Amino acid sequence: MSMFFSRNKPVISAAVYGGLCLLVGSLITLESFTVPAIPFSAKTGFFERDTLPPSGTGIPVPEKDTTVVSTDTTGRKQDTGIVKTVRIDTVVVKYSKDTLSVPVKYHADDSVVLNIPEKTFHLFGKVNIDYDQINLKGAEVDYDQSTNILKARYRLDSAGNHVGAPIFTQQGQQPFQSDSMLYDFKSKRGKIYSTVTQQGEGFIYSQQVKKEADGSFNSFKARYTTCDYDPPHFDFRANKVKIIPNKMLISGPANLEVEGVPTPLFIPFAIFPLTHGQRTGLLPPTYEVSQQKGIGLVNGGYYFGLGQYADLTLRAEVYSYGSWGMTINPRYFKRYKYSGSFMLSINSTRFGDPETPDFTKSKDFRIMWSHSMDSKAHPGVTFSASVNAGTSTYNYYNITDPAARLNNILSSSIAFSKTWANSPFNLTLSANHSQNTSTRQVSISLPNLAFNMNTIYPFQPNNFVGTPKWYEKIGIGYSLNFQNAVNFADSQFLKPVFFKDFQTGIQHQIPISLTLPTFKFLTVSPGVSYTERWYTKEQILNFDPKLNKLDTTYKSGLYTARQVTTSISLSTAVYGMFQFNKHDKDARIQAIRHVMRPSISLSYQPDLNSQFYYYRRVDTAANIPMQPFSYFDGIGFGPFGAGKFGGISFSLDNNLEMKMKSKKDTTNGGIKKVKLLDGFGITGSYNLVADSFKLSPFSIYARTTLFNKVNISANGIIDPYVYNAYGQRIDKYVWQAGQRTIGTLRNGSISLSTSFKSPEKRNGGEGSGPDTTANMNVPGQNPMEAEQERMRRMHENPGDYVDFNIPWSVNLSYSLNFNKTRTPDYKRDTTIFVQSLNFSGDFSLSPKWKIGMSSGFDFIHQKLTYTTLNISRDLHCWRMTISVIPLGFYKSFSITLSPTAGILHDLRINRTRQFYDVFGNNQ
Repeated sequence: MSMFFSRNKPVISAAVYGGLCLLVGSLITLESFTVPAIPFSAKTGFFERDTLPPSGTGIPVPEKDTTVVSTDTTGRKQDTGIVKTVRIDTVVVKYSKDTLSVPVKYHADDSVVLNIPEKTFHLFGKVNIDYDQINLKGAEVDYDQSTNILKARYRLDSAGNHVGAPIFTQQGQQPFQSDSMLYDFKSKRGKIYSTVTQQGEGFIYSQQVKKEADGSFNSFKARYTTCDYDPPHFDFRANKVKIIPNKMLISGPANLEVEGVPTPLFIPFAIFPLTHGQRTGLLPPTYEVSQQKGIGLVNGGYYFGLGQYADLTLRAEVYSYGSWGMTINPRYFKRYKYSGSFMLSINSTRFGDPETPDFTKSKDFRIMWSHSMDSKAHPGVTFSASVNAGTSTYNYYNITDPAARLNNILSSSIAFSKTWANSPFNLTLSANHSQNTSTRQVSISLPNLAFNMNTIYPFQPNNFVGTPKWYEKIGIGYSLNFQNAVNFADSQFLKPVFFKDFQTGIQHQIPISLTLPTFKFLTVSPGVSYTERWYTKEQILNFDPKLNKLDTTYKSGLYTARQVTTSISLSTAVYGMFQFNKHDKDARIQAIRHVMRPSISLSYQPDLNSQFYYYRRVDTAANIPMQPFSYFDGIGFGPFGAGKFGGISFSLDNNLEMKMKSKKDTTNGGIKKVKLLDGFGITGSYNLVADSFKLSPFSIYARTTLFNKVNISANGIIDPYVYNAYGQRIDKYVWQAGQRTIGTLRNGSISLSTSFKSPEKRNGGEGSGPDTTANMNVPGQNPMEAEQERMRRMHENPGDYVDFNIPWSVNLSYSLNFNKTRTPDYKRDTTIFVQSLNFSGDFSLSPKWKIGMSSGFDFIHQKLTYTTLNISRDLHCWRMTISVIPLGFYKSFSITLSPTAGILHDLRINRTRQFYDVFGNNQ
């Protein structure tokens, strides 16, 4: 006997259920078979187990005696003695052994067929079944209660295509899509045929998959790939694969196939992590060939996951000629608290054969530490660190990145600051480091202290009403600075001379300011500043005519110097507008606006420091004049200027804008502003109390942006005085000497930069953009970890970050600096020019090929500078990159073929050749 339920009525109603029980009650006992196959609840509308007495007990519910209790007027309970017996009739139901213990919820768009004698269900049309933590979708589903086995399959449409392929999903795991599947509700085991599932970044295709009760899967004749094409461009084919969802995939012997063709590459086993975030395990090395170092394995190591707040990476490299290196990189991160990373690299380099004259040895190290603190972690307290230090030859022997090799400045900074709430005081402790790898000079400042008091108004009442009086606007500040610094050659580090050369200084500053009411067009700001500096040494220079050089000696003690400055400044802004074609509203140019911001200040500074200056001869040549020196040159905060100053300082800044009629922009009446000059101006001063050279040199500057594309900036120094034949200034203005100019341009600079790129294309096709997996933040990976991984991958394979959506781009920059000075013998003038031209760009030969280049031009030697050339080919799930450095003391060629998926990034094929000019400039 079977029951058929029509379309859109897949759930049995309560009436049908009751009638069904009466109909078959005399034929089939409840003890042998429960109707329907899964007990039905009229309350929920689902098949489920009702809350009835335990199956097979045969124990009726006993009668319950009830004693009626009443209360008196005081609220006390009294026993009335009246006993009522209430009889509860019960029905004993015995569950069949094949009944499920968890509700099954189902839905079918087409129909549901119930076959009572055979204890089977048949569901048709977009079936959806939920059981415990399992969800199943498919075109057709059969269930046999006697075996508790469910079968799901697809169906064929009128065109013969597969429709409604079964999709099996267990809570917290990725779904399995297949042609058909079997599932045992009792044992929670199943079998899936011709299935595909995505685990992490990879896809697994299997002929057969067995689901175990523990949630794991055993695959037979499986293929693993990160390519999302069907069929994939490549895969690893293995007979046996075990999948532990959200943990790992373990494979036996596997063979790499490309476009369905087996390759000679076999691996005895493979473990692919499927978890997100930290994954402890081996980091495979890459193969590399260097002409100087030999054959090497680099970047191999081990990764340690130390919990959600820290990890540790160990990497090593070794070459056939004896070079080796090791890097330790711990990282830590706590959300809303802090994050940081530390790196220590130790390298021993051996270039060439020890029996040849060009053999070179070098031992180097590099220390990097970065730390940042969330501002909300401890309000008022901040701590940050950025450390980058090492030996001067580390970059030359161990770095291949062009930008890092060309940077010869290493700097570090560690700072702690504290700000007291509701207080004007704040404190900063810091340490700084600067290193020039070309000159091998190092500067360390440790420790530095800065204690500041923000401006307070001592004459202002705590709670004042109305306009404050003028004296209530007097503000006083204070700052204390301590500095302990040393300059030395890197070879002297931690040697006795290193500690002996430390220079200590302390500086106090007390600024007093007054804010006066603003006049109609002028802003007036008077002020007084007192500065005092303390020194622990003084420097004395003496000229040695025999050696023709200056000898330096130091005298320890406590020395002080001070300076007082008073000033008053006036500033304003003047606006001017010149309108074109007032009556023609359609004219292209509407108006030009000119804004001038003049500022003038009067200041006086007495001569309190001339006694700290002296003159010394610097050369035996008679035509070379004696030069002034201070006892405090290079000590602490340095010396104050000699002489007094009482004069005028002035500046004038200008801005030019043009209003134009725009045909495209209809906002603001169709008028748009175009900047002609972002700023241009002049600054200078005139010392009223000086006995000579009262007028200072003029400083001029200008900056603008042409067509919103070309950035131009320029500045220079104009000296208004005449120079004699020996290059010495004469207290005489150039216009007094008959020249029609305000002075001589002694030095200046000009820089231009621009960038152009084609419109971005978004065709949505494969390879239309950069590697998305390279820019993807893996769940559980903190931002710092993701950024460091991105930088490492970008240096190893820049092709991962090529954007194929932009057909072409060009970047240009040019700078020119010049300085007029005298030759070393002071016999003639000379002008030193320094020019630099840098350019970079890329263009697409086709939607899948891109060529990029970065270089510059050396105007002194008339040749190209450090040049890099990159060729990238997008292969959908793989990427090929060819990198060439053809010029310079370091040359290299590398070709890399790697998967775009992050999980297989270390499985790259690389061929690298490096060439060093060991006799060239090794700095």
